[in-house]
Amino acid sequence: MNPLQLFLPCAAGVEGFLADEVHQITGLTGSDLLTGRGGVLLRASWRDAMLLNLYSRLAQRVLVQLAHRPYRNENDLYEAASSVAWEVWFTTRHTFKVEVTAQHSPLQSLNFAGLRVKDAVADRFRAKSGVRPDVNTQWPDVRIHLHLTTDEATIYIDTSGEPLFKRGWREDKGDAPLKETLAAAMIAASGWDPHGDAPVPLYDPCCGSGTVLIEAAQIACCIA
Repeated sequence: MNPLQLFLPCAAGVEGFLADEVHQITGLTGSDLLTGRGGVLLRASWRDAMLLNLYSRLAQRVLVQLAHRPYRNENDLYEAASSVAWEVWFTTRHTFKVEVTAQHSPLQSLNFAGLRVKDAVADRFRAKSGVRPDVNTQWPDVRIHLHLTTDEATIYIDTSGEPLFKRGWREDKGDAPLKETLAAAMIAASGWDPHGDAPVPLYDPCCGSGTVLIEAAQIACCIA
């Protein structure tokens, strides 16, 4: 099977720490693991994608790149999305949603850009099977991500579902909670290593709802 082109978005400034984490989880190096703006790009297997979804504490999502090409208008986005074999990735029984992010895109409406991609997905299914999948903007089975720069468009499919900062343990978020991925990034930046030769305690005197300390405890106990 051909390797997947993955993109793991993260908070700004965390890219280097995420690249180190990806290497530790997958063993990837060199041209198979590149640090980019706002995330890490890698060529990997499905097994790697699943391991990253399970073990990464810094990535926000694990996205598979399906298309990347120049664009000038919304019709170009429609053509780009139409070229993807969506029927390989999901069926008409699944609902989907298109989410759009952009950096300096010349398009006036990102909502319209997303609608054109949605139309392309639906039209391809209709042409292939006579039926189109439904859209669900709240709880979709499949999330499609469109990212636009000044002149390039990239289309991804999301393998994570819910954002990875949602660890599943939080019952009460408290006031102004810190995202778990950001807490893990703070721990990585501190250099704290509970498994080193001379581990030291980790103190958080302004702990709030305890996100940093809970992340640290999970790291120390090797809890995914």
